[in-house]
Amino acid sequence: MSAAKPIVRVACVQLPMRNIMRREDFYAPVEQYTGIAAAYGCDFVVFPEMMTFPLVTAAGYDPVETVEALTEETPDFCRRMNTLAVRHDINIVAGSHLTVGRDGIVRNVSYLCLRDGSVHPQEKLHPTPDEHDVWNVDGARRLSVVDTDCGPVATLICYDSEFPELARKLVDDGARLIFVPFMTDTRAGTMRVRLCSQARAIENQCYMALAGSCGTLHGVVNIDINYAQSAIFTPCDLPFARDGIAAEAEPNVEQIIFADLDMARLDWARAKGAVRNLHDRRPDLYESIWKGE
Repeated sequence: MSAAKPIVRVACVQLPMRNIMRREDFYAPVEQYTGIAAAYGCDFVVFPEMMTFPLVTAAGYDPVETVEALTEETPDFCRRMNTLAVRHDINIVAGSHLTVGRDGIVRNVSYLCLRDGSVHPQEKLHPTPDEHDVWNVDGARRLSVVDTDCGPVATLICYDSEFPELARKLVDDGARLIFVPFMTDTRAGTMRVRLCSQARAIENQCYMALAGSCGTLHGVVNIDINYAQSAIFTPCDLPFARDGIAAEAEPNVEQIIFADLDMARLDWARAKGAVRNLHDRRPDLYESIWKGE
């Protein structure tokens, strides 16, 4: 994998979910925020989970029809986000998007569109009960670290951040920065993603960048209300931001946040920090505990 840049600048967009009349009414603010992040010298811009639902609010309340309409949008969505990444010379975490795969299975997919023109999909491994029951989303089985011009990164979509073993596997595979596009309908949901992501940053001595959605959609079931407080988290130790929060948005309003993430500080924390979670793991002990020895 390529060496990480010394400083990686990240932007997270707290995107409003609103009904639109034309397709361009959705893409215009996405392009605007991408351009803003690029103008501020960002290496990555992160958008929320389920960001494309405004494109299909006219499809009505039937979940099957809605997923079919979203699937028809998939090629154009990927093409546009890829074009934006190259045009603005920025890496885009394109939130997530429901689509039916060639195998006929509904997946919740995040697309990492790099400024070199490559696109790296990451499917959600753990659909929430609502995703499964309403949208018939199935969980994927693969989790990948992507080598970028800023070093190795990875994506955990919303609920996936609440499973510690996933982030640990990604960090073991080299990830130092993990993106968490999320969509939650209540403050309680946001707090689950937020607190678990903070724990992942501490226990894995890595950075976590979260982007959620706000606002209300009419004409679509289950994704109608949104609540978020987007944030960028660090480990909790002396070189990092107070409270381990590099940046955070105001709750539930349209906003973009920025943070400069110093990769050398991760190296310091892992080697010389007050606690050294990665170094001090005891896999042999865990194995014996699981076996009941």
